[in-house]
Amino acid sequence: MNVASQSAVFGRRREPHTVIIARGDQIRHFTIRPWLAAFCGSALAAVVIGYLLATSYLVLRDDLIGATTARQARMQQTYEDRISALRSQVDRITSRQLLDQQLMETKVSELLERQSQLSLRHGRLGPILERAENEVATPPMPTAKPDEHADATGSIQPTAYSVASLAAPLAAPVGVDDTRPFSLWSTRADPLPSESAADRADKLFVSINNSLKAIESQQLTRIATLADNAYKSADAISQALEAAGLPVDSEFEKSDVGGPLIPLDSSLVFDSKVKELDEALDALDHLKKEARRLPLANPAPGRSVTSPFGVRTDPILGTAALHSGMDFRAPVGMPAKVTAGGVVVKAGWNGGYGRMIEVDHGNGFVTRYGHLSEIDVAVGQKLDAGDVIGKTGNSGRSTGPHLHYEVRHNGEAIDPLRFLTVGKKVERYL
Repeated sequence: MNVASQSAVFGRRREPHTVIIARGDQIRHFTIRPWLAAFCGSALAAVVIGYLLATSYLVLRDDLIGATTARQARMQQTYEDRISALRSQVDRITSRQLLDQQLMETKVSELLERQSQLSLRHGRLGPILERAENEVATPPMPTAKPDEHADATGSIQPTAYSVASLAAPLAAPVGVDDTRPFSLWSTRADPLPSESAADRADKLFVSINNSLKAIESQQLTRIATLADNAYKSADAISQALEAAGLPVDSEFEKSDVGGPLIPLDSSLVFDSKVKELDEALDALDHLKKEARRLPLANPAPGRSVTSPFGVRTDPILGTAALHSGMDFRAPVGMPAKVTAGGVVVKAGWNGGYGRMIEVDHGNGFVTRYGHLSEIDVAVGQKLDAGDVIGKTGNSGRSTGPHLHYEVRHNGEAIDPLRFLTVGKKVERYL
């Protein structure tokens, strides 16, 4: 089959491209295959594309680098902001912890200072409370309900506080040597989950502080009550003596002023209350001494009076006569007791008195004990109230065994019943 027939069957045949290079007598030719042409074109296209890409990169490189740098700067700024926020949070937490620690130390110092003050108060109040226990006559506790302080007459009765109950809280302030866990001191045993340690500690300090305030308030109230009772006891003694017409030493009063004590500084309340109690006890002690110098006791306790003071029918002559004392029915040999402290000025036979003892009590007051069967004291002997001075009998001008008792002021006889009545009224205060 020839070339023409092949062309007719398979179409037009393409001859391969040939490159002929003639140089002088030399002729060279190269046949260019289609695949080689395709390869060369592809390589050229790749080179052109690469060149274009390289040119574009060189042109846009600054913008790309700037964008990358800006993005990195933004990321760095974000990280720095987060680090700064975390650092600030850590600083706040640290500052709060330091502040809470400082606050707790301050509160602990305040509690220790108040505890020290309570201990000092206990040391100061020890002697004065012991004195108050000995001097102040505590009235009996009311039998009514706690909120009922009025008696049948409608008068308000003061509430009595014992000295021992006052000294008890002073000896052991709240929190001293107490090993209980803090949860038992707080307002609730099981704290809430949302409460921090600082919150629980703050509630603990508030609870202890309130307890200390309550103790201090109770101390001040009871001290004031003791002072009030002392003043009332002194007033009762003074009024009883004045009502009986007996003298009361007024030199103890500093001036004619008075009124409740209201200090300007609250920190001086305790000192002022203690001072007020001390002054009240001084006044009561002075009045007690004055009252004890008066013959207020009964020379024959439990014995009936056979003849009072005043005008009576003389038992021997049967005529009206002044009886200058009181006669107490007493068997022979019963102890006769002096009614107040003093000094024996007479001890022996004295006419109608028989065996008689006379005791000087000061301030012009003397007492006489007549018709004794025995004298057990000597002139000049010092006596205390209640001392036995002799024995009753029937000596002298007497119709039977008894004790003749007289009270004289500046030589003038006074009804002994006035003194016995006052003695009954002030007996519980003395």
